[in-house]
Amino acid sequence: MPARRFLHLFLFFMLVTLLQGCDERRVFEDNKEFVQRYWLVTDEPSFEFHVDDSLQSYNLYYNVRNSIDYRWDRVFVTWVLSDSTGQELSRKLVYNNLFDPTGRPTGESGIGDLYDHQFPVATHYHFPHAGKYKIRLLQFSRQDTLQGILAVGVRVEKDLESQ
Repeated sequence: MPARRFLHLFLFFMLVTLLQGCDERRVFEDNKEFVQRYWLVTDEPSFEFHVDDSLQSYNLYYNVRNSIDYRWDRVFVTWVLSDSTGQELSRKLVYNNLFDPTGRPTGESGIGDLYDHQFPVATHYHFPHAGKYKIRLLQFSRQDTLQGILAVGVRVEKDLESQ
């Protein structure tokens, strides 16, 4: 029986890997998990990625995974984009709802009380040149500790609709 279970798990992970490989838009996607289940104001996750085509337009998103332990309706994030020399290209404070006005969680629920969100930050964005870029995510709340934020991340994808 354990061999059959292993086979099922192996096939499941192979299917997930295959489906992720079919995402022709994705240039980069990564998430940083907060193992302590909260986001400290001093935690500044950064994500480095490479852009090959500066003529292509891109859509940029930030991801949030939260539990129902998060006490507020919204999350405030400062999003900072810089190039390989460290020159800041864009800085933007954004806020998005993790719960609706009735207190019901929004986002996609994957496992129990966990919810995944993906929020657009820049659409139809043109990078000034091909090369390496870095995005940092800073939590910008009145609290130093955001209990219930389990992970944050970044997605960069080709904007196929503008072609």
